[in-house]
Amino acid sequence: MIFLSETGYIEVNAYTSSAKIPLENVAITITAQDGTALAMRLTDRNGLITPIEIPVPEVSAGLTPDTGVRPYTAVNLYAQLHGYEHRENINLQVFPNTTTRLNLKMIPLSELPSSWDKIAVYDTPPQNL
Repeated sequence: MIFLSETGYIEVNAYTSSAKIPLENVAITITAQDGTALAMRLTDRNGLITPIEIPVPEVSAGLTPDTGVRPYTAVNLYAQLHGYEHRENINLQVFPNTTTRLNLKMIPLSELPSSWDKIAVYDTPPQNL
């Protein structure tokens, strides 16, 4: 049995363009793999959120090879802001005592006229641990 007795963190930096212009009020939702909402935040004027605490396995879960136990918690992140492409980052890996930082480049819908109703999905493959 895996005990989620440690804590990992997620931080987000939402911006637009190659100049990395911060975006305020991007709605960030973090869910567990089963779809249960874990946290919701809005980015501030700097495009940042306060760190989100995520329950993760004990550090010892990753110290023994080939146990079949993932030494991290996988979560999904959804980002939405009116006028911008919606983003989904699935299978983000959050490790014990570590901060997972995600830079979200939000693309204005005006640059994607044929894709206004699509969602950009980014899948993080599992670690080969």
